[in-house]
Amino acid sequence: MPDRATHRKLALLLGLYFVQGLPFGFQVTAVPTLLRQQGVSLVTIGSVSMLLSLPWLLKILWAPLVDRFYARTLGRRRSWILPMQAALVFCYLAAAFFNPLTHLPALLALVFVMNTFAATMDIAVDGWAVDLLEPSELGYGNIGQVVGFKLGMLVGGGVALYVSASIRWAAIFPGLAFLVALVLLSTFRARETARPILGTSYERSPIDLRKIVTTVGRSLVNARGLWLLLFVATYKLGETLADRMFKPFLVDLGFTTEQMGWWAGIWAISFSLAGSFFGGVLASRIPLLSAVTITAVLRVAPLAGEWWISIALPGEQIIAAVIAAEHFFGGALTTAVFALMMSRVEREVGATHYTALATVEVLGKYPLGPIAGWIADRFGYSAVFATATLISAAFPALLIPLRERR
Repeated sequence: MPDRATHRKLALLLGLYFVQGLPFGFQVTAVPTLLRQQGVSLVTIGSVSMLLSLPWLLKILWAPLVDRFYARTLGRRRSWILPMQAALVFCYLAAAFFNPLTHLPALLALVFVMNTFAATMDIAVDGWAVDLLEPSELGYGNIGQVVGFKLGMLVGGGVALYVSASIRWAAIFPGLAFLVALVLLSTFRARETARPILGTSYERSPIDLRKIVTTVGRSLVNARGLWLLLFVATYKLGETLADRMFKPFLVDLGFTTEQMGWWAGIWAISFSLAGSFFGGVLASRIPLLSAVTITAVLRVAPLAGEWWISIALPGEQIIAAVIAAEHFFGGALTTAVFALMMSRVEREVGATHYTALATVEVLGKYPLGPIAGWIADRFGYSAVFATATLISAAFPALLIPLRERR
């Protein structure tokens, strides 16, 4: 079981990742619902989701800069985290002036800006996590990472959408700004312990930017690194394909805004949180690759359940059970995979190396929004969920050569 020092690390990471999840939760839960309710096409909804995710895809371009530049008085990681948190506070205060029902395009532009700040903060936070966590703490540490991010998604997406039925958005956004400000104060009080980088102390000597890029590149292009990149890029293909269209599917079934906030937001992410905790504990008790294999196999069943729902159209209780199972096992798989990724990172350049892996993970899911919308428009929702199930059923086969290489 984790000791008190590990608990402190987890609490810190939980708060940091929580802040990053707030704008992303609004994007993936509230935005598709609001767009569909205004009659926007499925292809457009998928394309908007893709565009809003661009900062998470492109962050690798400035990740070496986050590793390279910092203010010694604040620390290598807090030099970036604190300004990004302050910027998010101001963005949420600005969002209070844009009603999603009447000024949605302007609000979406602001969400893009917030995603840029959150993605930049994520680079530094991932590097701080690599600095903080010992190998024996990776499973538990990634509970803080994944659960914190999903709690932010829950509050910024599902909860915000649910309460919007009775509270104006002009009051909801300042409330989110207040939550970010609380974490900002906690970050300001936290202490950052310096680690040596590439044979020097980054507290006393400047970091060679070229050496950072070279070290990460060498780690990615060898045989072991290339297979890991393929693995990271494909493990979420089926699940993401289904998720892109499941919320519009529920809207077309007649679910209201309040119901969507509950079923697709609060209910779904609550079980995802539980699954993430389960996956982290599992990854701490058995070999990481075994944890990934078990959770990947279990994830297939609820995706097949979504396929069946689109055909049989059962009652709400069956839909709720399938949503719960899909997000539970999806959350468990995510935590196990992130722990595996962090175990393969070069600590000295942790922010850039982990960001490269995370970018590949996002890149693997990136084109699926328009593709899912195209399949749904042309062949129906059932075709989307059938494709997602078959892809996820085939994925565990990719773990066989990965296990052999290990």
